[in-house]
Amino acid sequence: MDITKLPRWNIEEVCGYKPFTTFWDDFSIADNFGVDAVCDTYNRAFQEWKTDYKYLTELVMVLNWKIWQHYEHNEPLARLYNTIWERAAQYAQENLKGDELTYFYQTTD
Repeated sequence: MDITKLPRWNIEEVCGYKPFTTFWDDFSIADNFGVDAVCDTYNRAFQEWKTDYKYLTELVMVLNWKIWQHYEHNEPLARLYNTIWERAAQYAQENLKGDELTYFYQTTD
């Protein structure tokens, strides 16, 4: 696999948000190996970073953008991304409090 062929996440140009994690590239690599690889990547990332509100926020954002990346040409992958996006977003909404929840909502809005 040629890493230079991974899709670029242009969120900074679109929204002004500057990514600081490798989540986009991690999931882009997993995309090439299918549903099981995406599930594994999600499980590892979520377990490692669910207690860090900034990382959790970016994870939710990446999952959402991945839905849009795949919905027209790979429905099973788009559905998987939708499912894990819903889980991660719900976790954030139920577990983040105060300034952390405000950051989540302001950043994902």
